[in-house]
Amino acid sequence: MTPTSKMMEGMDQEDSSASLAATSVNVRRAVQYWLDKSTIHIVPRWILFGVILALFFLRIYLIQGYFIVAYGLGIFLLNNFIAFLSPLEDPSDVGGSRDDGLSLPTTSKEGKEYRPFARRLPEFKFWMACTRGVFTSLMMTFFSVFDVPVFWPILLMYFFVLFFMTMKRQIMHMYKHKYVPISFGKHKYKDAGKERGEFGGGMAGSIGQQTAGIQLGGGGMSRRRG
Repeated sequence: MTPTSKMMEGMDQEDSSASLAATSVNVRRAVQYWLDKSTIHIVPRWILFGVILALFFLRIYLIQGYFIVAYGLGIFLLNNFIAFLSPLEDPSDVGGSRDDGLSLPTTSKEGKEYRPFARRLPEFKFWMACTRGVFTSLMMTFFSVFDVPVFWPILLMYFFVLFFMTMKRQIMHMYKHKYVPISFGKHKYKDAGKERGEFGGGMAGSIGQQTAGIQLGGGGMSRRRG
């Protein structure tokens, strides 16, 4: 092989690797673009997650195997769900302090202020992690190496016990530190922004009162003339 042919072969390999890298970058950009577009579509995203999860359980039921994969997926989803319910800053961590307005209120004055619940795992990241986990588990069911023979009723019972104990601890944590992992929005008072009193209703109210006074005054003058 001549030096010229070796040089040409090296250039071809570099060109192929560069084109592969460019294609990978374009694919990642396209995926990220559609993920960003789907951020505001909460219900369709979770419907997609439910469909993938249903396909996974349907495959588990039809094959009657891969129970250890289903158990691992359940533990993974439970951990993400607990992170979704937990505040960004643990109130029991007395050493930590935040001044960005995202921590839970610690005084009565802060408790009266509206603060949206800041989660440790935001909703979009929670959905993303769950969807990836379910899709990965679904792909694992196509490889027999992950089909470990186990007695699935034991795994199911252990998962329910673990779920009960974990949720009980989380609820006790919420009750102890007096927070609810749901943001209801600012409280809106009835007739907010409407002026009351002598000049109720703003300029329109004052003009209406002046017109009524003129009419009453005109009626009095006409009676005196009669």
